[in-house]
Amino acid sequence: MADKDGLKVAKDYRVEVPFANQGDFHVKGSNHLDWGMKKHLSNIFDPKSGNTVMFAFDHGYFMGSTAGLERLDLLIPQLLPHVDVLMGTRGALRTCVSPDCRKAIALRTSSGSSMLNDDLSHEVIAVDIEDAIRMNADCMAVQTFVGADGQLSSLDNLSRSINAGLRYSIPTMGVIAVGKQMERTDRFFKLATRLVAELGANIIKTYYCENFEEVVSACPVPIVVAGGKKLPEDEALTLAYRSISEGARGLDMGRNIFQSEHPAAMAEAIRKIVHEGFNDREAYEFYQDACHR
Repeated sequence: MADKDGLKVAKDYRVEVPFANQGDFHVKGSNHLDWGMKKHLSNIFDPKSGNTVMFAFDHGYFMGSTAGLERLDLLIPQLLPHVDVLMGTRGALRTCVSPDCRKAIALRTSSGSSMLNDDLSHEVIAVDIEDAIRMNADCMAVQTFVGADGQLSSLDNLSRSINAGLRYSIPTMGVIAVGKQMERTDRFFKLATRLVAELGANIIKTYYCENFEEVVSACPVPIVVAGGKKLPEDEALTLAYRSISEGARGLDMGRNIFQSEHPAAMAEAIRKIVHEGFNDREAYEFYQDACHR
């Protein structure tokens, strides 16, 4: 067992040096995976840009009916042209998303808590691998608490999902959760993202933070940035731009899309940053123009 008191502070992140084991596949850390895994990851990450726009609408599994998500059946068709991946629960996907949508699916497979419970860190695997296969999921999304009371059980959930996914060539996305007692610092995210990647997750969903380039550099698989709480549209687009320009391979936006006054325009503006190289100012101007079409 390593003596933590004797460990040196990590500092040699070499952020200017590209990932060394890229090979000829466009998804970081996936060069040696089998064909099936690569096919699912190619459904998620665009082969040309290497990036992805995910739309997260899984909030109902712990929040119930959420402002902006009251009618998924009406909202999702508006957004489909502008996103690459739908991240939701099996219930929402089966009832509100047409199977001919041809979008990648990030299936929420962990669950067990609600907003009525102050501690959301104790989750279970709610969807087994067989149903993930039936859903044709391109990845399984597992909530992962590092430094919280439920850390052991959440890492067990993650590991069991990874093991099952490897048997059937379905990637796992570790969703880094930040509890009330944890600070959103680069020190925490460097620990959490690396830990989850070392356990075998193929994608990490986490939050943007200070020194984000170092977080990305130290993580051997692609990082997708969560939108988090609702921000004014210009601030959300600045978050998106900074995330992509500092190494994220995608955005997984929820409230900053579905709680926008113009969700489709917002999703389209985010897409301009992720896939077309727009900066935040250009994307916000695009958003304003799109609102008046």
